Amino acid sequence: MPEEITSPFEHAALEADMKRLATEIGNHRDRPEMKNAPEKELLKEAIRAFPRLEKDASVVPVPIPQAQNNSQSPLPDYAKDASPETKLEIEYLVDCALHQGFGKALAEADKSPYFVRDAFHDALAGKLYPELQKRGIIK
Repeated sequence: MPEEITSPFEHAALEADMKRLATEIGNHRDRPEMKNAPEKELLKEAIRAFPRLEKDASVVPVPIPQAQNNSQSPLPDYAKDASPETKLEIEYLVDCALHQGFGKALAEADKSPYFVRDAFHDALAGKLYPELQKRGIIK
């Protein structure tokens, strides 16, 4: 009997990252300068703060998830006209975050140009936003 997958985020390490991200979103929501910030902006700020959190976390082995059939590109609109190499790098970083953990992907992104880093943060936020909404973490 095949297992029923209820969410694309079913792997232990990714779930742990999502919980830490939810905590960081709450911390950003409590900051006075973020009181009126849109939820998506809170998510982006929490992603940017994640490497700082990663230093305190223990390393968890990450299982390799099954490929997902997602026809939508994770790229933000402003990156759609980027070179194929740049698009591939952004998509690789998003894939790395979802399969190997946010910390590893963010460390890899630090080696990339600022445009790639920013597009990666926006793409990851776009990818995670619906799941975080579904879980009631953000509105």
